[in-house]
Amino acid sequence: MTSSPITTIVFDLGGVLIDWNPRYLYQKLIADEQEMNHFLSTVTTPDWNEEQDAGRSIAEGTALLVEQHPQHRELIEHFYGRWPEMLGGPIQGTVDVLTELRASGRYHLYALTNWSAETFPVALEQFEFLHWFEGIVVSGTEKSRKPFPDFYHTMFTRYNIEPGQALFIDDNERNILAAQAVGMQTVHFQSAEQLRRELTERGVL
Repeated sequence: MTSSPITTIVFDLGGVLIDWNPRYLYQKLIADEQEMNHFLSTVTTPDWNEEQDAGRSIAEGTALLVEQHPQHRELIEHFYGRWPEMLGGPIQGTVDVLTELRASGRYHLYALTNWSAETFPVALEQFEFLHWFEGIVVSGTEKSRKPFPDFYHTMFTRYNIEPGQALFIDDNERNILAAQAVGMQTVHFQSAEQLRRELTERGVL
């Protein structure tokens, strides 16, 4: 089956355009790497973080975790108290791709991100390229997140996007499969070089 012509490109943010990693903070706080990895995988887990991305308040999420792990109160409170230190900067190769797509004027550009509504303003202030998108759908604001279909449909409806003509770029395979299920074309992001290669092969760049 021939794919529809691409008119819209949708970017994930964390891991695609922005280098975000809790290790950037916690390597300053926990000297032993094995101990740090254990803390991040058993206390401030990705599942816990995703609940804030999905709209739970930082205060509620932090209090819940402190109640479960009172011996780690200070380390838990640093997760959002020092959250900007988890930002490693832009993934420049991908920003370069975005720059070229924007300059071409051929596509509508949007972002679909799992991100806490309370921390997203920090990213907006720090990264100028976030202001290049025609729209950004933020999970914490919508009280839903990838990979749930309704989150993708919120974007389709709000910006009048035809799913089959939209290309979605994300580093999480779970989110890629969900995008395919709602009819989008996809690129599973692994590196800026790989993204550039795939977009060139598809005639997008």
